[in-house]
Amino acid sequence: MNALKLMRIPFSVFLMPVFWFALSAAPVFDWQKAVAVFLILHVLVYPASNGYNSYFDRDEGSIGGLKHPPKVTHSLFYLVVVFDFLAVLLSLLISIPFAVCVLVYLFVSKAYSYDKIRLKKYPYLSTFTVVFFQGAFTFLTVQIGSGVLSEHYFSAQNLVLAFVSSLFLCGSYPLTQVYQHAEDKKRGDETLSLKLGLKGTFLFSAISLTLAAALLIAEYFYTNQLSSIVIFAVFTAPVIAFFAWWQLQIRKNSLAVNFENTMRMNQISSLCMSAAFLLMLFWPKLF
Repeated sequence: MNALKLMRIPFSVFLMPVFWFALSAAPVFDWQKAVAVFLILHVLVYPASNGYNSYFDRDEGSIGGLKHPPKVTHSLFYLVVVFDFLAVLLSLLISIPFAVCVLVYLFVSKAYSYDKIRLKKYPYLSTFTVVFFQGAFTFLTVQIGSGVLSEHYFSAQNLVLAFVSSLFLCGSYPLTQVYQHAEDKKRGDETLSLKLGLKGTFLFSAISLTLAAALLIAEYFYTNQLSSIVIFAVFTAPVIAFFAWWQLQIRKNSLAVNFENTMRMNQISSLCMSAAFLLMLFWPKLF
């Protein structure tokens, strides 16, 4: 039971925006395949990565999705292997290219945590790995698995949107590390947030998120998707509001840099962004 808890399946909700963003950018896709892709990624692939990370980190403090993580045992490693196997097997039923993408993602996520490689201890390399593979790579993987035609997902417009997804990750990823500075330093992992410091992390995230939003809006404007601009502006307003409030609280008291506020930021941003891209996806069918 503890092993399954450490897979942190509910935490996968924080990575949903990339999935809905990828589908909202596709003119045509197979809904049945898209549902299968969603389940494979969010129920198997992401939890397997979470579990493997927990197996090698053996965190004593709070981690993403768990304020009080249980003790790590060997059963967690075996469960990760089962999830990996099922993810690749089920991916093969969709398509070989999709299965290859899933396999690559799983290998990279292992390299991120595996103690003999541990990309996680290199601030810039680990950030690039997460930003690229959880952003643009996953964006394209979703489209490949959902039956989007190759001429679309390799088009200039689509690649720009894939890049935007990585920019959003570039802004949000360091924020997930701000409350773990002491634990990361103890383990010898020099994360980007630790390198930047508290103020630097928030500044870096603000710049990255602003650039991502500006590029996305510019792309929507260029392609005459004015309704998408309005939807994006409305649904990201709560994210901006909480981000500003959080920074204000930190200036008053550094204790505001904690697990609860970090998870709240993740929850608000992931749910709002997912809702925005979902509405964009169904907007043409509604009106």
